[in-house]
Amino acid sequence: MTTEVFADVTSDGGNVIAAPAYSFIIPVYNEEDNVIPMHESLTAVVRDLNGSYEVIYVDDGSKDKSFARLLHIAEGDPAVKVVQFRRNFGQTAAISAGITHSTGEVLIFLDADLQNDPKDIPRLIEKLNEGYDVVSGWRIKRKDPFLTRRLPSQVANGIISFITGVKLHDYGCSLKAYRREVIRHVNLYGEMHRFIPVYASWVGASITELPVEHHPRRMGKSKYGLSRVFKVVLDLLTAKFLNNYSTKPIYVFGGAGLFLFIMAFITISIAVVRKFAIGVSLIQTPLLLMSAMLAMMGFQSILMGLLAEIAIRTYHESQHKPTYTIKKMVNITPPDYLSGD
Repeated sequence: MTTEVFADVTSDGGNVIAAPAYSFIIPVYNEEDNVIPMHESLTAVVRDLNGSYEVIYVDDGSKDKSFARLLHIAEGDPAVKVVQFRRNFGQTAAISAGITHSTGEVLIFLDADLQNDPKDIPRLIEKLNEGYDVVSGWRIKRKDPFLTRRLPSQVANGIISFITGVKLHDYGCSLKAYRREVIRHVNLYGEMHRFIPVYASWVGASITELPVEHHPRRMGKSKYGLSRVFKVVLDLLTAKFLNNYSTKPIYVFGGAGLFLFIMAFITISIAVVRKFAIGVSLIQTPLLLMSAMLAMMGFQSILMGLLAEIAIRTYHESQHKPTYTIKKMVNITPPDYLSGD
């Protein structure tokens, strides 16, 4: 049985306007040959959905004709919104902008390179209608080089699943569907867009995977490389820290500081016992120096924890500040905090 998605309503000058049921968010970077066939393929599928929709393209500072072609698409399709960045800020910032400027109750992400198949979208929505909050695509038959793309991805997926406890086979698949309420307050930095299912799980969202089609790239060049694996690992450590200790960083730094103080005490105690038990002078053993160094490191760690506590409080009390700057928007009314009012 199919469950229809009901959207909230918003007010515009006294007129009540129903928000779309679905928002399709598509980052674009140097995809001039793909955006038009991509849009045609997408609209052929979504116009048959049971509910209204909007399509948000985020041009991530493309240096080719991508934005011009997106403008052409927007002129012929009132459901299309376009956000253009002043420069390349990365896929995470593009997804963050798409979330900010979307209004749908269900957010669906996919790439602009035609490797994701829009025909899988109705299947993702059916899974949401079964009661899930997040449906993640799983590229079982991925059409990418093994050594440079698939193998690093498999390693990264295993590490992420192990550390976060959220078991997914394919974090890197862009084709995902979310209910808005589970990601509306997610702030993204670095390469953290792939961790959105993790953030959603941490707030209690139910997650499932769905095998999806994956096509080889026909036009343009891939924007991904091996260097991204190292960025993912560092961002994963950040995400884990923010989830467990974002409001109490003193527990991490202070805990390390206390451990170092204990080690300093043990070290100096051994030195003192050696002096009085077997007559070894304190200046003839490195234990005294080690104890002093450990105590200093412990003090510095606790001090870092206190500074982090101050920074965290400043962060939580500060105004929202996006991680990108926008040059132009099409068919979009900016939020109040971006309009300068």
